[in-house]
Amino acid sequence: EYSIRVQGWQEEEASVSLIFGVITCAAGFLGVAIGSETARRLRRVNPRADPLVCAFGLMSCAPFLFLVIALAKYNTTAIWVLIFLGETLLCLNWAIVTDILLYIVVPHRRSTAEAFQILLSHALGDAGSPYMIGAISDSVERNSRIPGAVGMTFVCLQYALYTSCFVAVLGGGFFLATALYLQKDRARAQKDMRDSNSIGGTTTSGE
Repeated sequence: EYSIRVQGWQEEEASVSLIFGVITCAAGFLGVAIGSETARRLRRVNPRADPLVCAFGLMSCAPFLFLVIALAKYNTTAIWVLIFLGETLLCLNWAIVTDILLYIVVPHRRSTAEAFQILLSHALGDAGSPYMIGAISDSVERNSRIPGAVGMTFVCLQYALYTSCFVAVLGGGFFLATALYLQKDRARAQKDMRDSNSIGGTTTSGE
């Protein structure tokens, strides 16, 4: 909304939210489908395909996020396109992360692992990130020369939102680190399941 006002146009907040919501939903559906299918195909040639696809999605979305923030005051249509592309790449990992959890965690702990992953992602994402962005923006604006002006508020939000690019690259780095340990963790979970089934089978036979 601020970027549109800086360009000299007036747009209702509800209209901007609606467009952003539609783009986000479309990007989410497309990103999940592309990510899942890409990982499925690459697993045939690379057992570490899952975290590598996730890393690619996060790292490649960072330039789009940067362009969205840097060019926001120039062309709204181009920004919507860049947001769609960036969010599509960002959503590549949604389904894959669940797959990774399911095959590196033994069955009786999967529900706890899934619950913890969902809790942590929402705590750091949906709940924590808006507050952090707002706090950074407010801090920059308090130290600015013209606090409260639309242009200055926009610039302060720009500075704050640049942190999302850093976080995307950082997340990609963590997925690359995951790729180093994935096979060992998966083999360990499979071994624990075989041992558990073997013990269960022996107990049943003894009875």
